[in-house]
Amino acid sequence: MTAQPQDFISVGTPLPERNLRAIRAALVVPEDREAFDAGLSAVLDEVRVSLDLGALNTFVHRWWISACDTAKDPDGRRQMHVRAQQALAGEPVPQGRPWREILASARV
Repeated sequence: MTAQPQDFISVGTPLPERNLRAIRAALVVPEDREAFDAGLSAVLDEVRVSLDLGALNTFVHRWWISACDTAKDPDGRRQMHVRAQQALAGEPVPQGRPWREILASARV
């Protein structure tokens, strides 16, 4: 089972279309867009060799989920990248609420 945007998108948030152009346009955080471009290049090279579109379909699905997350909370995506850079640099990273607490408040 894979995550679906409707699992976490609030009502009224428009979802990006499920195609490469729309997904890339929805990625407003530069780090996401750079990773998308690099990943697309790699997956297209893989498809050229294998002639199997499964890898491209997986790529589109994965990045569509990220684009939907960006549509819901672009500032949250930016903060995620800042915290990741801090962690990679060995800096202390502020901790958020534990998952159990978040899920309990959502009654999941």
